[in-house]
Amino acid sequence: MKHRTWPVRSEGSRFAALRLSRSGGKKEETHHYGKRFSSVTIPSRSSREESDFSKLPDDILLKIAATFTLPNLQTASLVCKSWRDALRPLREAMLLLKWGKRFKHGHGRVRPNIQKALDSFLKGAARGSTLAMVDAGLIYWEMGKKEKSIALYSKAAALGDPTAQCNLGISYLHSEPPKPVEAVKWLYLASNAGYVRAQYQLALCLHYGRGMDHNLPEAARWYLKAAEGGYVRAMYNVSLCYSYGEGLVRSHRQARRWMKRAADRGHSKAQFEHGLGLFSEGEMMKAIVYLELATRAGETAAAHVKNVILQQLSATSRDRAMLLADNWCALPTSH
Repeated sequence: MKHRTWPVRSEGSRFAALRLSRSGGKKEETHHYGKRFSSVTIPSRSSREESDFSKLPDDILLKIAATFTLPNLQTASLVCKSWRDALRPLREAMLLLKWGKRFKHGHGRVRPNIQKALDSFLKGAARGSTLAMVDAGLIYWEMGKKEKSIALYSKAAALGDPTAQCNLGISYLHSEPPKPVEAVKWLYLASNAGYVRAQYQLALCLHYGRGMDHNLPEAARWYLKAAEGGYVRAMYNVSLCYSYGEGLVRSHRQARRWMKRAADRGHSKAQFEHGLGLFSEGEMMKAIVYLELATRAGETAAAHVKNVILQQLSATSRDRAMLLADNWCALPTSH
């Protein structure tokens, strides 16, 4: 599922694209080895026994490991036999998750089959994996079964999965009726966990006062966090914040820097606006490349400006610019 980013572009805003060990009563033994090593503390036997993680109840362990990926599960399973046995359901969930993705996307010589994908994800979710819960929730959302989707997101979010927390927040924004206050609560949790998509969505809520008071400086702070984390839409909005002095101190240099970053990562509006900036500075060849990229991405206004510039270039320069556009590759992003 790709939830449509709120608010939509048609709404008219220029931002729319936009543990402490205990001794158990016994003294710990301390050995001194001179000046180089002042002391080495050796826990008493009772202290070691109290920190024996093999005695951790299985249900607690499964909750702790619910968000683990396969490498983390494999590592945790090596701690002791009791952990290896307790984590078996989650390791099985990882296999079901793998097959679910194959059925969903048609990978590994498997024909796409959305129902088989959903069945695999649900079996993984039943074994406690939040990753499988999120993927099942995505399919339910795409099917229009929003209540089932939200139920899965809620379960995974409560177990601490930041992707689920973000998706749950977005789902509440789009539910009927919307629940912006509840949405913001989950977006905050995911944002504080470092999830850049949630940081961007939270910034939008702060910017437009959904579920909280309108707060441009705070919105700009979260836009900047998401942009620094590689989220391309946030890069574009950070550029606008710097350009108009909204939430950030106005800075042409920073605005251009972030606009170029967004453009180089495939943001079509940023490509158009960065191309215009290059044109105004006399950088015709570079301007043509960005305007051509924006045109190919559907920015119709870019085509008119591009054609005006092309008339000023020689045939050799025009061919060179088109070749650069043909060989252009977007830099990686985190969205």
